Amino acid sequence: MDIKKQTILITGCSTGIGYRAAVMLKEQGYRVIASARNLDDVAALIEEGFEAVQLDLADSKSIIKAVELVTEMTGGTLDALFNNGAFGQAGAVEDLSREVLREQFETNFFGTHELTNLIIPIMRAQGGGRIMYNSSVLGFVAMSYRGAYNASKYALEGLVDTLRLELKGSNIHLSLIEPGPITSDFRKNAFAAYQRNIDSKHSVHKDTYQAMEARLQKEGPAAPFTLPADAVVEKVIHALESKRPKIRYYVTFPTYLFGYLKRILPARCLDYLLGKVQ
Repeated sequence: MDIKKQTILITGCSTGIGYRAAVMLKEQGYRVIASARNLDDVAALIEEGFEAVQLDLADSKSIIKAVELVTEMTGGTLDALFNNGAFGQAGAVEDLSREVLREQFETNFFGTHELTNLIIPIMRAQGGGRIMYNSSVLGFVAMSYRGAYNASKYALEGLVDTLRLELKGSNIHLSLIEPGPITSDFRKNAFAAYQRNIDSKHSVHKDTYQAMEARLQKEGPAAPFTLPADAVVEKVIHALESKRPKIRYYVTFPTYLFGYLKRILPARCLDYLLGKVQ
């Protein structure tokens, strides 16, 4: 199919990876329908010349309305979906309430699942499509004080691996993008969620939290080998255009490193190494 005739819906386009994906794909001739949770961000995208819809992954009504709008805009077709929208909830697992963990899953897992299930029938009817998920290195290795985000991405990867098997023969291709550290507003948003939901002063982890707070507030890259958001989008483009897209795309050196180490090291050895990462 001519790329210029392909339409892609992208979630989480207000900043970072989602925004860069919208810009780069539009530049390459794709018809991009960008989405964002806040109406002000949707208005800003429209001002920039994007087709855009409001879509809050934590709200079923918003998801349903967004899909209805997209199908009206496209005449009932959609070639690709990039499930990018997500956020990170920092904090020790024992400091995560049921409500806080549910909030993390509503956006990162349940909303993504619901949106995808609404898009699949469209792709089945048209004979195929591409669905990309922005996962993480934390979708297959766990790091301390990232338990909520770890759990949501582990769950997402398990769901996608299952869905891929169930879509065999449908010509709907699924790809997981697994970045390590990327330049974005992710840490800023994670710090806001941490401040809102974690009682650090009364936690047994309060000393560790002080160092974590400094990392989350640090200007610029907070980890070695940080890459710009464009590095993720390059993998998305490959997943869109390849005749045989990869099931998993690693992005950044840490993802390649920990992917390799997980394959060769005993679990206790890997735990020891991961315990050194803050």
